[in-house]
Amino acid sequence: MNVEISTPATELVQRLSATPRGARLARRLTADQLATWGYPHGGDPNDTAQHLVAELAANAVTHGRVPGRDFELRLLLTPAANTLRIEVSDPRGDRPLRFAAEDPEAETGRGLVQVLASVWGVSRREVGKTVWAELKLGGGWNEDPLDRI
Repeated sequence: MNVEISTPATELVQRLSATPRGARLARRLTADQLATWGYPHGGDPNDTAQHLVAELAANAVTHGRVPGRDFELRLLLTPAANTLRIEVSDPRGDRPLRFAAEDPEAETGRGLVQVLASVWGVSRREVGKTVWAELKLGGGWNEDPLDRI
């Protein structure tokens, strides 16, 4: 495993195989990194981040996979804003970018990401795309975000 950490306290970047195993590993890396940053396993911020990463990584593996190419997970903690930015990039750039689910209550599409993230979007890369989501980690957030579904 090749972990690149730009600023040890605030960023994690990891390339993972575009397989179900890679998607599971992305979720586990997220859980462990958030625990390292002070958001323990089982807490709402950690669980919510894991759900977001699981959804985005599964989409990258299922819909963004190009044989022989990895996907990338990037976690960026902004302590001043108490925000976690999650980015999942895949090499597939030939499909149209979708910015919103047609039905936020849908079990497919971006409904789960819309519900869990404070804000989210899709951006093009030189090769492929990045789907990103931001999550508020504290500062008065005492509710379980899954209750908003």
